[in-house]
Amino acid sequence: MAAITGFSALSNHISPASSLPSSRLLNSTQCLSRFSNVSSFPALSTFRRRKIPLTPACSSIVDGDEEIEARGDDENEIRETLMLSVSPLPLLLVASLPGAETVRSVFGPVVEIVKSLNLPDWLVHWGHPGNMAVVLFAMGGYGTYLGFRIRYSDDIEEKAKAKDLHPKLLAGMFFFFALGATGGVISLLTSDKPIFESPHAVTGLIGLGLLTVQTILPSLFKEKPELRNVHGILGSGIMALFLVHAAFGLQLGLSF
Repeated sequence: MAAITGFSALSNHISPASSLPSSRLLNSTQCLSRFSNVSSFPALSTFRRRKIPLTPACSSIVDGDEEIEARGDDENEIRETLMLSVSPLPLLLVASLPGAETVRSVFGPVVEIVKSLNLPDWLVHWGHPGNMAVVLFAMGGYGTYLGFRIRYSDDIEEKAKAKDLHPKLLAGMFFFFALGATGGVISLLTSDKPIFESPHAVTGLIGLGLLTVQTILPSLFKEKPELRNVHGILGSGIMALFLVHAAFGLQLGLSF
């Protein structure tokens, strides 16, 4: 009898409705369903308010999961950010290398002489582009054509003439391009313009470097005949590069 009375008193002490506030979140089935038996006394599990001490832990777990998932989504979005711009202008990092001031000081006396001659502005401005266009299309274009005739022509006499003239034309193109580069620098300095800060200058330097490699390859043909294919592909790529170089040069000439 005493045990029953004590058990009843304990139940009356736990279950008063006024001691615990009502909450929609605390009474939700999503949260309460996470615990199959929240009380160590099966008889007390029928009282819904006996589960309240465990409910805040449930809500905090749900909030924490949602916060972690949201934070993870944010991190994924940052990692998936794409840069969609494509431009050759990063090559202009070459312009940050030391040398521009040295070139200015070396060509300074020549620039002063050119200025003292009082040449027509159109000649100073367009002289270099005109000369280089002739070299590119006459010597470079015809020399490239002869290179293809060497590989694909069945006429022995034509192939022999092409083998004789092809290296001469492209060696001349290399020489006049290197010489013309100095003319372009003088033209820009005469007009008080930057010399290494344009895509035209960068593509020109790259083209001259590739031409240097191209002139070395024929000396290796006897030991490595497969380099003939590399020579042909690289030569075509160099001509395409110089066409882009010419377009940048025209853009530069029209900019001032």
